Amino acid sequence: MAPKLGKITWIVLLFVVCVIPATVVDAQSGPPTKKDTADPVSAFERNTISAPAAVREALRLVSLRTHSTANDGSVRNAIVIGFVGGFVKHDDLKHPEVYFATLLRTDYPSTIHAETFANHEGKKALCRVLQLLGTNSDGVVSMSEKAQSDIIIYGHSWGASQAVTFARELGRRGIPVALTIQIDSVRKPSQNDSTIPPNVRNAINFYQRKGLIHGRQTIRAADPELTNIIGNVEMTYRNHEINCDNYPWLARHINRGHHEIENDPVVWNQIGSLIDSELSKTTSLVHASLPTPPPPSN
Repeated sequence: MAPKLGKITWIVLLFVVCVIPATVVDAQSGPPTKKDTADPVSAFERNTISAPAAVREALRLVSLRTHSTANDGSVRNAIVIGFVGGFVKHDDLKHPEVYFATLLRTDYPSTIHAETFANHEGKKALCRVLQLLGTNSDGVVSMSEKAQSDIIIYGHSWGASQAVTFARELGRRGIPVALTIQIDSVRKPSQNDSTIPPNVRNAINFYQRKGLIHGRQTIRAADPELTNIIGNVEMTYRNHEINCDNYPWLARHINRGHHEIENDPVVWNQIGSLIDSELSKTTSLVHASLPTPPPPSN
């Protein structure tokens, strides 16, 4: 459980680490794939040419994935909403959450609408989703409109807390959510990021335990018969470090673990696997592809 810090202390910490410019598993890179020998200037490289090295490295593995179902007509249409953490702006290109949405739009140009929002822009995100679902002017989503797209929500830090809150708001309107993904979730004041609402079909929580700010260790389903908790997956960086050069020096040293998990290529590759599986109309949710945790260290 995170240390009991005052509200002002939390806000100052998040401001310092996010605004100033600039299951336990060991995060490690997977083996190279056949795509390593492909065209040296890929769409991903063109889209991230101006991104910090840490962002490019964070999405390196997921960018190499082969999406065999992307264009064969078997992929569901989907709306993917991402929420960035702290006081980060929705289009801040120093964060992999923003570039991940771009990567999804590139990989699934005809089936995915992916967009990122600041974690205080829940109302704006809701309006966008309702617009994409094709609601009437009265804001009511018909059953057929609900069936047109799956909704997937992801976020880091305060953005992960907002992801659960956003799913809950959709539930109040009778709108189902296919998957929520929390990355080192930090509860925002007046929010509940630990209980996944019953309109969510699947949920996963990635967290780490180092530093002044670290994520929620456990999420649970409000109704286990309706929501599958895929896992609470602890990531550890005790054996090596993840590049965090997209953050200033002070942030990297005060709260490194919170930023390492955000920039971890293994985490983003697992998220890519989950989304691919959700979109492919298969029932398996990559349980086998999640890293096998070693015994907890004392």
